[in-house]
Amino acid sequence: MPRTLWKGAISFGLVNIPVGLYSAENRNSFDLDLLDKRTLTPVGFKRYNKETGKDVSWNDIVKGYEYEKRKYVVLTDEDFRRANVEATETVEIVKFVEASEIAPVYFETPYYLAPQKRGEKGYALLREILIQKQKVAIANVVIRTRQYVAALMPLGDVIVMTTLRYANEIRPADNLDVPSRNLKTLRITAKELEMGNRLVEGMSGKWNPKEFHDTYHEDLMALIEKRIKAGKTETIDESEPKAKRRQEGRVIDLMALLKKSVAKKAHGHTHDKARHATHGKRKAA
Repeated sequence: MPRTLWKGAISFGLVNIPVGLYSAENRNSFDLDLLDKRTLTPVGFKRYNKETGKDVSWNDIVKGYEYEKRKYVVLTDEDFRRANVEATETVEIVKFVEASEIAPVYFETPYYLAPQKRGEKGYALLREILIQKQKVAIANVVIRTRQYVAALMPLGDVIVMTTLRYANEIRPADNLDVPSRNLKTLRITAKELEMGNRLVEGMSGKWNPKEFHDTYHEDLMALIEKRIKAGKTETIDESEPKAKRRQEGRVIDLMALLKKSVAKKAHGHTHDKARHATHGKRKAA
């Protein structure tokens, strides 16, 4: 079982469903050590008292809120719970909305909710209601020391809770210089729109997250392996990499680019079909 981050209950009207909260993320990470450029030895960080300069161990460190200059209120993990015990133990559903109503910029971090003992029936009931009604449950929840608004939605047999950003955490886009939706003012023709739609249709398919992987990480590891094999592990190359220069300011023939894209996609699709057919014949043989 994965580590439980939080235990509490989903509050659904007068119904309380005991649940555990689990991380749904497994981020690709690339661990790098900080080195002293002169000796290539690791650089460390110290926790020290800014008045005495002496080192401070983790056991002697507490959290404090500065209410006046250099005056603090010390807060423990229990203090964060005491502030509102119910809030720190409850996913309180406040309303149900259509998923399409929530703009993508609001979604933040996903978590899994799983039922605890005696919570299976209520959990299954809520999951089925969300599926049948095709709704998203909006809830308030406290994780660690912060309250979030969150969206609960079914994913297969599990209920996923994704924290949402508050409205004041989203920067307005009003000051960005973006084109209007009036295509006539942009001189986008019906033919260009049709060709664009054809390109999208040719590139359309089922969403399969397993098709995608971190190719940049693979390229970076290949570069590292190359440096190791060449015995250049301690070489510091700060020259800028060569890249194709972007040609800015040119007049773009959008229609020509769309036609080329559609033709290229069609050729690639035919090539893929032929490749799969050949592969199928080999397997049959």
